[in-house]
Amino acid sequence: MKLFSAVLAGALLTVSVPAYAQSLGDLAKREQERRKAQPPAVKTYTNDDLKQLPPPSGTPATPADPAGKPADAKTGTAKPAEPEKVDATKPAEPAKDEAYWRGRITSAREDIRRNEAFKEALQTRINALTADFSARDDPYQRAKVADDRQKALAELARVSSDIEKTTKLIADIEDEARRAGVPPGWLR
Repeated sequence: MKLFSAVLAGALLTVSVPAYAQSLGDLAKREQERRKAQPPAVKTYTNDDLKQLPPPSGTPATPADPAGKPADAKTGTAKPAEPEKVDATKPAEPAKDEAYWRGRITSAREDIRRNEAFKEALQTRINALTADFSARDDPYQRAKVADDRQKALAELARVSSDIEKTTKLIADIEDEARRAGVPPGWLR
């Protein structure tokens, strides 16, 4: 019975391998012919190409600028109140590209992660100081432990405040990015 099963399996393998290889070869030849017959792509557009495009031609009659300045009726652009002066001592604002937004949000999230780890360590220290305070009989040692515990509690309050501020900063960054039309993937 085992011999029969082995012979049957060998016969099936020898029959199926050439048929599979032949159809795979035919498939590869057909795909190669299809690629040759298909015309190549004329132009691949990137984000840089889109930045170079002119603004759309259809503009409203007299829109207002987001700053509230009336728009010029002919061009549809805002009338400048006065020319802006460039301060030579002020550094140029960085380009607000993907790296800028990603770096900004990553930095804020890293600050929160670091402060939360520090907060957990402080809480562990406060718990240990509380247990140490109750175990001491000497008034001088108790006073020293109580002073250390108060300093740790003050530091814990400061770190908690920093976490709240950074959480608000993240929400502000996300809101600013949304207003600026930044793709959500840049903030992940």
